[in-house]
Amino acid sequence: MNQHNTLLKQFAKGTNSNDLLIKDRTCVIYTRVSTKEQADNNLSLETQKKAIDLYCGKNSYEIKGYFGGTYESAQTDERKQFVKMVEFAKKHKIPFIIVYSLERFSRTGDNAIWLSRQLREAGINIISVTQPIDTTNPAGVLQQNILFLFGQFDNDLRKQKCMAGIKEKLLNGEWATVAPLGYDNVSTRSHKSIVVNEKGKLISKAFLWKANEGITNEEIRQRLSAQGLKIAKQTLFNIFRNPFYCGLIVHNLLDGEIIEGKHEKLISKEVFLKVNDLLKKNAHGYKQFEKNTDVPLKRFLKCDNCGQFLRGYIVKKKGLHYYKCNNGKCTCNKSAKDLHDRFSKILNHFTIDKTYQDNLKVKLTETFNEMNKGIEEDTTKFRNQLIEIEKKIKRLKDRFIEEEIDKEMYLEYMTKYKADMNEIEKQLSKSPLKKSNLENFVDSTLNLSINLHEMWSLADYSEKQKLQYLLFPEGIFYNKKNDRCRTERINSVFSLIGSISEDLNDKKKGQLNDLIQLSHLVARRRVELPTSGL
Repeated sequence: MNQHNTLLKQFAKGTNSNDLLIKDRTCVIYTRVSTKEQADNNLSLETQKKAIDLYCGKNSYEIKGYFGGTYESAQTDERKQFVKMVEFAKKHKIPFIIVYSLERFSRTGDNAIWLSRQLREAGINIISVTQPIDTTNPAGVLQQNILFLFGQFDNDLRKQKCMAGIKEKLLNGEWATVAPLGYDNVSTRSHKSIVVNEKGKLISKAFLWKANEGITNEEIRQRLSAQGLKIAKQTLFNIFRNPFYCGLIVHNLLDGEIIEGKHEKLISKEVFLKVNDLLKKNAHGYKQFEKNTDVPLKRFLKCDNCGQFLRGYIVKKKGLHYYKCNNGKCTCNKSAKDLHDRFSKILNHFTIDKTYQDNLKVKLTETFNEMNKGIEEDTTKFRNQLIEIEKKIKRLKDRFIEEEIDKEMYLEYMTKYKADMNEIEKQLSKSPLKKSNLENFVDSTLNLSINLHEMWSLADYSEKQKLQYLLFPEGIFYNKKNDRCRTERINSVFSLIGSISEDLNDKKKGQLNDLIQLSHLVARRRVELPTSGL
């Protein structure tokens, strides 16, 4: 009977866990401290290593590698070591990770429980020298999980004390964390301060451009980029909404209270409120219209003297509309009828006779093909940027799992990376035109140029604004003194249309320059596509 049992045992399934533990006593060692200061106390890396080596010697464990061994956990070395250790253990099928205590392995509670379960399922058990627990049974796993939760509880208590200290500083007008874009945190032996840097000076200009000129955020971004500060669309929006720049402190810990900060402010409170459309003042005695078809050139025409947008208003006694510069030092005002007549003549210059449609189509096709080359280069650049951000997001998640950063910091950077990704994806949506779509774009442009003046005359305020900026992306400057208009940029496609129109329609050469002078200070940019719906 015994002989039969011995022969039949070869058909048994599974592995005796006790036999496995006895046969394979290989392990890796993991040491860790959270801060540099801990290197000198009783939880130093050397203290942990000695205790673990002694434990392994007494219990016949064979050490296959040492990992961790750094106090720079907040600077990615610790994360890299942890990931490297796990990969090494899985690759070489090492069943044990030995640590000094479970809090040296992780202090993130639920994350630590999840991670330890994943390791157990991969055949890797965590052994604590100071907290010997048998995790091969449910009771031991429960005990280990409880210790992980106590580690999280201890972290939460420390965080609570830290938050109390931060709140006290905030109430005292001192910003306690990393300063916003435009400021530097400067520390000396005697005190810490927040100072304005070169980016801050540019951000100050951005607020003034928005407040005084009323230009779009996109135009502000372009100006900042030209001066060396590239900034995402969402980031600029957040800057304009952040009262820190006007000297105030707001924070979730302040429970809705606003504190006067001790840091240097970039702008006045009046400018901040004006940028956020909270100052609705009219000191000139005339009525303004936000969206009035009678004055469609407002927020498009600019004073050539000071650069501010002209505003539209009506003189009720006469029933006439005018455009006027709000700068009190300027006397730039003009009859709306006169400026509308002049703009109509400008539009006529870019309107081509339908009989020449085929000739123009050939020229436009060549232009769009040239434009595609530039977009293809941009697409490659944006795709590479997207890959880099995806790597940063993966690294951020790893650092959060390995408790190198807290949840607040994780969410802050994740929000930033997501905003950057959205901005890049928007740019990627401007992909090169496929040959199958090229004809549609050309036909759309031709249809627009043939009916340009009529479409502008019949459109509402919003559509007129879109059409105006499509032709002249930088707007038009009006000089009251010499009664002339000028622009710094014409849409490349319509510039081509105007040139061909002169040749085909026997228009007077140089007629456009009589209507609107071209500035040569700004270089031409890439072709803009017609806006759908116009």
